[in-house]
Parts: sequence; structure tokens; C-alpha cells
Amino acid sequence: MLEARIKQTLRDVADFPKPGIIFKDITPVLHNPQLCTEITKALAEQVKDLHIDVVAGIESRGFLFGLALAQALQVPFVPIRKVGKLPYKTVQQSYDLEYGSATLEVHEDAFKAGQNVLIHDDLLATGGTVVAASKLVALLGAKVAGYSFLISLDFLNGRERLKDFCTQVFSLAKF
Repeated sequence: MLEARIKQTLRDVADFPKPGIIFKDITPVLHNPQLCTEITKALAEQVKDLHIDVVAGIESRGFLFGLALAQALQVPFVPIRKVGKLPYKTVQQSYDLEYGSATLEVHEDAFKAGQNVLIHDDLLATGGTVVAASKLVALLGAKVAGYSFLISLDFLNGRERLKDFCTQVFSLAKF
């Protein structure tokens, strides 16, 4: 089963980025090309009926499978980045994390009004980052059609925070 293989391959890193946090490190997954191919296919299968126009990946680990997912779905990919990283005119959204605060931004022409956007990231925890990304999509007149994650930490209830934007939330490995 794919979920079991993902869980076996992940590495837990204690006290990163601060004491008390157990970080789910996906880099061991990236060492396995066959597993990465299976993950991409499974992610695409989960969202195939959502009529996705664009995949938006959240910096930085959301870029890894986000681009591959966009290619599998044959749609454009849009990077949602930390502030100061994009070269063109942007819109921004600040948010709180489990361990601080941050700001995301996207190019002002990243989405067309009415487009269906799939937001992808490696992990759903409390949902703060994904809510900020969802607000950026809405700010540009597009619609969140779904969320895709490699991992979800369901005990942190991040899915609840996404309901205001979309209830289509998919993950391959749940903790």
C-alpha cells in the first residue's frame, strides 16, 4: 500500500524548526524515483475529476510534487513563494505558523478570474500556510477547486480551516 510505503520512507526530525516540533522530512522519499512516480500518479488520480485549470505549489516543498502533478494533469504550474522571491509584481498574504509568522506572495497575473486552482503542498498541519495561499487565489478572482498533500497531520485539524474555501482535501499519508 502506497501510504505505508510513504510512512516507512519519511524521516522524523525531532525539535525542528523549534523544540517540541517533530518535522516530517520528505527528502528520503525523493531518493526513490519509483516511489516518486507512484506518488505523482496517485496525486493525479485523487484530483482527476475536479476540472483543474492550474496547480499552485507552496514554497518550497510544494514545488517538488506540485510541478510533477501539474504535468500529469497537463495544466500550468504557479509557484506561491515566500515574500521577496518573485521578480514581477505580486500580491501578498501574511499568516501565522505553528512556530512564527510569514508572508506568501504570487505574481499578480498568476491566475485568471474563474480558474479552478488546485493548491498543493507536501504537508498539511494547522492549515495556516494553505489558508494564506487560498486567500491569494481568491484575491486574484480564481477559485480553490481542491487541496492536495503528500502528508496530513489530521490530529492538528488543518482540514477544518480549509472548509471556508473548499472541502476537496486529499492526502496520501495521514497521521
